[in-house]
Parts: sequence; structure tokens; C-alpha cells
Amino acid sequence: MQDRAADAIAELTRTLPTGRLLTDPDVLASYRHDRAPDLPAGTPAAVVRARTTGEVQTVMRTAHRHRVPVVPRGAGAGLHGGSNAIDGGIVLSVEHMTSVLDVDPVDRLCTVEPGIMNLALKQQLAVDGLWYPPDPASMAFCSIGGNVATNAGGLCCVKYGVTRDWVAGLEVVMADGTLVTTGAKTIKSVAGYDLTSLFVGSEGTLGVVTRAILRVRPLPPPASTLVAFFDSLADAGTAVAAICAGEPPALCEIMDRSTIGAVNDFQRMDLDTDAAALLLIQSDLAGPARSEHVTAIEAACNANGASYIARTDDPDEGEALLQARRMALPAVEQRGVALLEDVGVPRSRVPALIEATERIAAERGIEIYSYGHAGDGNMHPTLCWAADDADEHARSMLAFDDILTAALELGGTTTGEHGVGLLKDGWLEREVGPASLAVQRQIKQALDPEGILNPGKMALGARAPFAAAGDRTAAV
Repeated sequence: MQDRAADAIAELTRTLPTGRLLTDPDVLASYRHDRAPDLPAGTPAAVVRARTTGEVQTVMRTAHRHRVPVVPRGAGAGLHGGSNAIDGGIVLSVEHMTSVLDVDPVDRLCTVEPGIMNLALKQQLAVDGLWYPPDPASMAFCSIGGNVATNAGGLCCVKYGVTRDWVAGLEVVMADGTLVTTGAKTIKSVAGYDLTSLFVGSEGTLGVVTRAILRVRPLPPPASTLVAFFDSLADAGTAVAAICAGEPPALCEIMDRSTIGAVNDFQRMDLDTDAAALLLIQSDLAGPARSEHVTAIEAACNANGASYIARTDDPDEGEALLQARRMALPAVEQRGVALLEDVGVPRSRVPALIEATERIAAERGIEIYSYGHAGDGNMHPTLCWAADDADEHARSMLAFDDILTAALELGGTTTGEHGVGLLKDGWLEREVGPASLAVQRQIKQALDPEGILNPGKMALGARAPFAAAGDRTAAV
């Protein structure tokens, strides 16, 4: 492949504007992997920082002609190795495509380029009194393109849904450089297959998103926030089930004792580090219904053993409490190599998943930091080990598999919002079954017959025709 890559890079050097294609070794090293630790990461032959759809098409046409693998990349905030580089391939970055191209408050749509950060988009829309709901904890540094690639969720999914629910259409560059548009700006459209939903969550294996038409809505009123502490993690889980049986909250997050302690050490937020669990819940209903809703949530917490409850209507205080949850992963990362799970179960099985996680931690003799979006059943138990402790690492990886097994046994999924990538490619067939996986591979073959788009990801195509997997490099 080395000669093919050299020919492709020479051609791109001639056809792309100056400065788009980079081969400096230090730059290449910085694009090797995302945030997931201990996963294969190759060294690309070049990085292209595209600025237009036309430039993306040029890269894909050239790569297709020379049969050179291309790894699409946004902000690199992923947690599953989905944008890890291929030895000798091209990393195609859209990080500089950051424009909001159109905002339509009447039809409640906006058109954006894929490199814009989730939080930056929210801030721009807020000027017009509009809001794009999906809100990953990493929203300050994750891009819309990456959110589309993984069908990202976030804290408010319990009420507002995930990325797929808010994407009306896409502009996608296919493996051979062909430009395809999907979806419609209308509320209803059943013209052909739903290609938009196919591309959302496809992790860059089917095409490169260069524009997204997103649904937006009016900004909700400032939320009321309730924080409840529990002496039992199981009690907190049953409280979640009770809360979500009624009017859905705007968010419902949980943190266990280990996570509370890590966040408190990291941010000094005066949290109750003796509590077994913390629930963080918000209501954004309008008018008198808000007070009734928060009172009902408070009652559900009390009925299920809350040891302390506080509520606030102050937006700044509420945001400060949300920061505790958003800082969970960075806080755990201070304690060692952190590997984040992303399992989901029916919300009624959240208590059972929490109990299983506690049992697994005890059986494997490790500490697991449990937190996540309890309101929609998407939990993020996080394993952490000392970088120089091989035995602790091995036991952590056994626990990782144990948790995935427990999630499937509870009728859940091995990945709720982070994707399959490299981290869980061995679990895809186990979850969806061989027949479904075969269909997915047929789709991949039809849209990318040369197998050049993000090869080796999602168990949908091997790296082997192109290069070895590279070394196992920690990304923390």
C-alpha cells in the first residue's frame, strides 16, 4: 500500500489548496487516536484538513482511485477508537468546517457544517431563542459531525431523544467522491429508504458527512434542579424508576460514591462523599406545572430512601451542579487509565444493572466508577487501573466483558451512544446476531466496495488489505 499512498498524496498535494495536506510527523502523531485508551492506532501517511465539501470530494475520489484507506475525523472526542488512524492511510479531518450556514426559525431548522462544536452551535442558536437539544457531557469539545457519526446522546435524552431524532437531512460524500443528499426540510417525507437514519451512527464507514440539517426548537425556560443523596445505590436506582414512571424529567443523572469522591477531589464542590449515590434531576416545564413536577420528583426520592434533598430554581446553581456530572470522566482520568463503558438497559432494569456492576467490582477486586444517564437507562460504569499494573489491567478488562454480558442479559445493549468503533467490534455479532450483521456488511459492501472508508471499525471490514493494526497506544 505504501506506493499507492505515495501516489495519492502526490496527487492531493497538487490538487488541494496549500496547507490542507500535512505530513509532519508530530502532526500525524496527534491524529492517531481518539480518547479511548489501549486500542490499536496506526500512523497515517497524511492528514487532510478539509474546508469545503469539494475538498472532501477530491480526497475521496483520489483515495478511491488509488485504493488508500481514509479515516474521517471530527474533534477526536470519541471514546471507542472510531477515528483511530490506519497505518499508511489518510486521516480526513473536518474540524475546520465550522459554519452555521442557515437558521430557519419558522420551520425550526438549521444547516451546519460538521466541525462545529455542539456547545458552540447551542450558543449561536440561543441568540435567536432556539435550541438544539442533544447534549453529550463533552459538548464543549465534541463536534456535530462526530455526534452524527455515533448517534450521540447526552444528559437530556430522557426527555428529548438522541441525535438521530434531531437530524432532518444530510449531505454526504461517498467512498468514490459522489455527493449524496438525504432527508428533507419537511416534517413528513417517506420518499424512498430512510438514508438519513442509515448514515447517523455509521461511524464514518459509509460516507463523510459534510453538512447536516438539524431540527431545533424554542429554548426551554431555565430549569429547576433537584439533587438527592442516598445511602444505598439500589435505592437510588428504584427512585429513578419511580421518577421516570411519571412526567419525564429534562434529565436524570446518577453518580455513585466512588464517582462523587473523584469529582469532589477534582473540583472541590463540597459534595457528600459519604453518600452511596447522588441523583441529579431537572424539570423544564413551564408555569405552575414546574413546581408540581419538582414536588413529585422530590416525593419519589423521599419514598425511596433519600437521605438529603436540595432544590434550586437558580439557573447558575443548577449549571454548577450539572458540572459535577460533566466532570465525572475527567475526574476519574486523574486516578489512572480510565476505560468508559457505554451500556444501556431498559430503564426499569437500571437497579439490576447497578447491582450487577457492584457485584462485578467485588468479584474482580477492582473499583468501578458508576455514573450515567439513569433516566434513559444508558450507564457509564468506568474502569480505572494504574498504568504500570498489568494484573489490575487484566482484571479490569475481565470486568469490562462482565458488564457487557450483564447488559445483554438484562435486555440491553453494549453501546448506547458512543458507538462500536474498535472497542466493541467483537461484541456486535453477539448483540445483533449473525443474520443482522451479514445485512450490515452487505450495506457496507454496496456503498464502499473497495472498503476504504474507516476500515476495521464496527466489525464491518478488515484492516488487513491495507495495513497492520499498529501498536496499542494509550490515549490518555
